[in-house]
Amino acid sequence: MQTDRVAIFGSGGQLGVELKTEFTKRGYAVTSFERADVDITNAAHVERCIAQCDPAIVLNSAAYNQVDVAEKEPQAAYLVNGLAVRNLALACRQADAKLVHFSTDYVFDGLAGRAYTEQDTPRPLGAYAVSKLAGEYYARAYLDQALIIRTSGVYGPGGLHTARGNFVELMLRLAANGQPIKVVEDHVASPTYAPALAARTADLVERGAQGVFHIGGGVPISWFEWAVKIFAAAGLQPPLKPTNEREFRTAARRPKYSALSNAKMETLGIDPMPTLDQAIGLYLLARNRKLAAGTPREAAPQV
Repeated sequence: MQTDRVAIFGSGGQLGVELKTEFTKRGYAVTSFERADVDITNAAHVERCIAQCDPAIVLNSAAYNQVDVAEKEPQAAYLVNGLAVRNLALACRQADAKLVHFSTDYVFDGLAGRAYTEQDTPRPLGAYAVSKLAGEYYARAYLDQALIIRTSGVYGPGGLHTARGNFVELMLRLAANGQPIKVVEDHVASPTYAPALAARTADLVERGAQGVFHIGGGVPISWFEWAVKIFAAAGLQPPLKPTNEREFRTAARRPKYSALSNAKMETLGIDPMPTLDQAIGLYLLARNRKLAAGTPREAAPQV
């Protein structure tokens, strides 16, 4: 049974709630901080929080993740994704705590045409991606044993509670509206189930892992094909059509192929991620349990 103290920043997000569940289940003493509890862009606040709970491990799943909005307010993105990680790293160094920081597949330009490994050189394409890469550099600049986990397209049952939801919730909401749905078919990622990501994170921590690790969903797939799988699993047949980057322009440039390879993680003896079909099934089961217990959002459709 573990007795180490763990502090989780961003515990109200769909990854944060799973990290809290997973580490609590494993016997850690968990202190969680949501956005309203602490301003991670305030160095003094962060230092005080970490000093008070004196954790052995600090997990940072807090992030500014509005990719397109970041092009209009790059400073806001950099404060949360970059300088706030510096605050956490400095506080962890002061408290002799291990920092586990979550980053993104968007640090890559997507031109490799294959799943990215930890040895690939990052090349961010926009303000959000630059800010996330800056956070990685700050963590590694101040801490010798920081663990940085890059992931992709995270979705978990906690998305029912968050204001922005996730891709699965967006698809189900659009299907409920009965309007034609267009999803890009020329962008590929590796969608990652949040509870499985939290479990593999704990596995890495317990193995003393440090440096950069990728934990993606384990399979490269286009956003359109992911939508097809979601609707098939949910038993829905909405009017779904593929589109592409040329037709669906966004403010931010996005990597066209940003799937992640989990090979490095698996060399440590950590179980592979569940298949995408398994993960979607688990998501829908957990989602329906939450809805049966009390719908957190009016528009959340039962499937």
